Amino acid sequence: MDNRLNYAPCGYVSITREGSVVDVNQTFLDMMEYREEDLIGRHIESIMSTANKLIFHSYFYPYIHLDGHVNELFISLKNGRGQAVPFILNGRRLEQDGAETIDCILVQMKKRLDYEQELRAAKKQMEEAYWKKDQALEELQRIYQEIEHKQAQLVEMNAVLVELSVTDKLTGLKNRRYFQEQLDSRLSGEPESGRPLSLAILDIDHFKQVNDTWGHPAGDEVLVRLGEVLTACSREGDIPARLGGEEFVLILPDTDAPEASERAERLRTAAEKADWPVGRITVSVGVATASAGDTEATLLKKADEALYASKTHGRNQSTHYNELNGRLP
Repeated sequence: MDNRLNYAPCGYVSITREGSVVDVNQTFLDMMEYREEDLIGRHIESIMSTANKLIFHSYFYPYIHLDGHVNELFISLKNGRGQAVPFILNGRRLEQDGAETIDCILVQMKKRLDYEQELRAAKKQMEEAYWKKDQALEELQRIYQEIEHKQAQLVEMNAVLVELSVTDKLTGLKNRRYFQEQLDSRLSGEPESGRPLSLAILDIDHFKQVNDTWGHPAGDEVLVRLGEVLTACSREGDIPARLGGEEFVLILPDTDAPEASERAERLRTAAEKADWPVGRITVSVGVATASAGDTEATLLKKADEALYASKTHGRNQSTHYNELNGRLP
């Protein structure tokens, strides 16, 4: 850890998605009278009271997973002598190298605020009710279950929002953002593994005439139908997506140039033979296979050049980028 961060004028604790402590600065250790080995590997909730665990579950986890950050959370943590120490906590979720951590900055509160007094009074009432009154116990359990239910709803809502952010609204396929992220990720990993990776771009031939002749609602039906054809022609592991307008893409993992050309031709044929809501629809296809040094942008450019060749030479064709250089794919 950087020496300035280690002795910063505030506490720093880094935890995993599950809540295990992976890093802590010396300032926090000194404030809380712990040694590093007392905290590393332990769950952050192990130094919380029951009431503060409820706060952590009902506020911190939902917001950190939904928004990626939490600001000014008032919480108390138990020090090495078991005493409660109040803090203002700011947290932010960080994803790096495929791992997710949550960095927390804790500023110790020197003054007892009215809110803290209310929290402690509520904590005492809950603990007394939990141990002494069956009716209060049932109510507490009901409240806790409601909190868990709300938390589950927030997590589910977050999952839905994430899915919506990477899904094309019209066709239900993945959108351009998801496609670019996946292609970039796979290109950064495939060279080391030696596994081939290919990319196909499809474009509906004379799509403007479809809209002009049949209207935009009919054009939308054609786009939805092509999405269905593309999905039906995809294998497990393939990533079909809508690039935008009448252009679609298909990431083909573990697919070399000859196989990619065969897949593209089968896809073109499937589109030609499909049932369409308007007239006869064909597609042009461009294919490229990743070479050493290719990026998301360069591979997409190669496939787009191959698509342009298919369009130039009469449409309803599939072309591999290697063919443009006068060699077999």
